[in-house]
Amino acid sequence: MSRDPLPPYADPTVGGMIDPTYDVDREKAAHRARRRVTRKGMREEGTRDEDGEKMVASLDRNLAVRLFGYLKPYRAQLIGAVALLLVYSALVPAFPRLVATAVDRYIVGSVAPYDAFTVDERLAGLLGIVLVYLGLRLLNFGLRYGYTYLVAWIGQHVIYDLRRDTFEKIQRLHLGFFDRTPVGRLITRITSDVEAIQTAMTDGVVGLIADVGLIVGLTIYMFTIDWRLALVTLTVMPILFATLNYLRRRIRDAFRVVRLRTSRSNAYLAENLSGMTTVQLFNREQRNARRFDQINLDLLDAYYEQIRWFSLFFPSVNLAGAVATSLILYYAAFQLVGPGVADALTIGVLIAFVQYAQMYFRPLQELSDRFNTLQSAMASAERIFSLIDTPEKVMDKETPLPLEGRFRGEVRFEDVWFAYDDEDWVLRGLDLTIKPGESVAFVGHTGAGKTTVISLVSRFYDVQKGAVRIDGHDVRDLAQTDLRRHVGIVLQDPFLFSGTIRSNITLGDDSIPLDRVIEAATFVNAHAFIDRLPLKYDTPVRERGAGFSTGQKQLLAFARALVQNPDILLVLDEATANVDTETEELIQDALKKLMQGRTSIVIAHRLSTIQDVDRILVLRKGKLIEQGKHAELLRVEGGYYRKLYELQYQEA
Repeated sequence: MSRDPLPPYADPTVGGMIDPTYDVDREKAAHRARRRVTRKGMREEGTRDEDGEKMVASLDRNLAVRLFGYLKPYRAQLIGAVALLLVYSALVPAFPRLVATAVDRYIVGSVAPYDAFTVDERLAGLLGIVLVYLGLRLLNFGLRYGYTYLVAWIGQHVIYDLRRDTFEKIQRLHLGFFDRTPVGRLITRITSDVEAIQTAMTDGVVGLIADVGLIVGLTIYMFTIDWRLALVTLTVMPILFATLNYLRRRIRDAFRVVRLRTSRSNAYLAENLSGMTTVQLFNREQRNARRFDQINLDLLDAYYEQIRWFSLFFPSVNLAGAVATSLILYYAAFQLVGPGVADALTIGVLIAFVQYAQMYFRPLQELSDRFNTLQSAMASAERIFSLIDTPEKVMDKETPLPLEGRFRGEVRFEDVWFAYDDEDWVLRGLDLTIKPGESVAFVGHTGAGKTTVISLVSRFYDVQKGAVRIDGHDVRDLAQTDLRRHVGIVLQDPFLFSGTIRSNITLGDDSIPLDRVIEAATFVNAHAFIDRLPLKYDTPVRERGAGFSTGQKQLLAFARALVQNPDILLVLDEATANVDTETEELIQDALKKLMQGRTSIVIAHRLSTIQDVDRILVLRKGKLIEQGKHAELLRVEGGYYRKLYELQYQEA
C-alpha cells in the first residue's frame, strides 16, 4: 500500500510546516509580543538546571567555598595581593582630606593659623601638600599595579586548574554519559562557563575586596572628619541595599537562563556541523535554519531579560549618589548660613565630603558590576561542578588487581545480564568462553547485543549481574588503563585526530620509534599509500581524517591497533563496509594478519567475511542460541544462522 506524498515543505521529523516566506523580522516581532507573557516562565526556568531539576536557592555560598578551594595552592600570592590591596584602600580616602587641609589652612583660611602665615609660607605649605598628594598618588599607582598583576596571575592559574579538572573528569566518565549528553553542552562548560569564572576570579573577587576595603576606609575617614555629614551621606544606604538585593536575585536567575540557552544553542550547532553532509543531502538547510532561529530567539529573549535587570543597577546607584550629594549640600548650606553655627563647618570639609560622596558611590557602582560578574560565575560554577560531581559509574577499585605480564587471552562471560536503561535487558544470562588465541564472530539482528559484548570486554560499561573475566580475572578488579592497554579495538568508522599520520598511529606516544610504526603499517598494507604521500608519515591529518578515504582510514586504524601489540583484538561491526573491492581485499588481508596469534572478537553483518573464524556465535534478543563453524551452522535445518545466511544470499 503506497503512502500519501508529504505536502510541500512538510517536515516529518519536526512535525510542522515549513513556510517558504518565513520572515525573521516578523518572528522577532512575535517574540517581542510574547516576551511579557513568558517572563514569569523564564524566571522559573532560571531556577532549574539543564535536566529540569530544581536548583537550591542557597547554593551560592557552597559554590563560593568550592571555588575558593582552588586558591589554596596560591595562598602566598593571595596574601601578598590582599596586603597591597589593604594599603591601597587605606591611602585612597586620604586625598580628599589633603584637599580639605589645603583649602582651609592655605587657600580660604577657614581654620587657624591662616592669619599667622605670610604669603610665602602659605605657598610653601600648599606646595608641601601638593608634593605629598603626588607622592601618595605614585605610591597608589605602584600598589594597584602590584595587586592587579598578582590577582591576574592567581586567576589564570586557578582557571588552568579548573579547566584541567573539568577535562579530566569528562575523560573519566563512562560512555553512557556521552550517549545522553550533547557535545555542545560539554563544550560550553569547558569554554564559556570556565571563562565566566575566569572573569570573576581576575576581576570580580579581588575587585570586590578592593571596593569593600575602600568603602570601609571612606566610612572611617568621613566619621573622623564630621560624623553628622557622614550620617547624612549614609542615609540613602538602606533603601539602596534593599533595591540591589532585589535586583541580585533577578539577575542570578537571568544569568542561569542565558547559560542554559547558550548550551542548547551550542549543542544544536555542534550537531548540525558534524552532520552537515546529511543536512545538505536531504535539503534540511531551511528546516534547520528555522529551528536555529527559534533557539537563537530564545537566547535573545534570555539576554533581553538579563539586560533588563542589569540596566537598573547603575541608575539605582547613580540616583542614590545624587540624593546623597543633595542632602550633603542642603545640610552644609544650613550649617554655613544658620545662626550661631557658622564655625561648625568649613568650605574645605564641604569640598572633601562632596568628593567622599562621589568616591563612596563609585565603588558601589563597581560593586554592582562585579556582583553581576560573580552572579554569572555562580551560574557557570553550578554547571561546572554539577559536571565534576557526576557519578562515575565505571570506576577502578581503591586497590586494583596488579596486572603482570601479558594476557593469555581467555575471555569468559559468566551469566551476564546487562541493560543500558533500568531492566531493559540487552544481554540475558550470557554464558560462553573464548579460548586464548581463538577467533570468534558474533552475528545476529540489530539489537541482539553484539556491540554490547565488545563494550563489556573493554569495560566501557559494567554488568548488572554476572561477570566478564579475562584469564580468570573479573575486569572490574583490573585498572581500566591496564585492561585497555592489552585490548585493541578497530571501529567501523575509525576516528582520526588532528595531527600527522604518525601521531595517529602512535596516538601521541613518542616512545614508539618510527621503524616500529613503518613495520606495523607495512604489515597491515597501509605503508603503500602512505609512502606515496609527499610528507609520508609526517603528512598532516585534518579534523576527523578529512581528505582520506574510508579504506585508508581503516588501514590506519589497523596499524594503530597493531603498533600497540594487543593481546585481545576487538573488531567492531563490519571493518570492510563502504570500500571498493581492491581496498576490501587489502583490509581483509590486514585483518587476517592482525588476528593471527591473538584472541579476536569480530562483530559482523556480512556473513561471507567471517567464514574462516574458529567459531561463530549467534545472538538473538541477548541470548546465545547457536555456535559453531560456518559450515556446521549451515547444516542445521531451520537454524537461525542458516536463515540469516540465506536471507543475505537472496539479497546479494
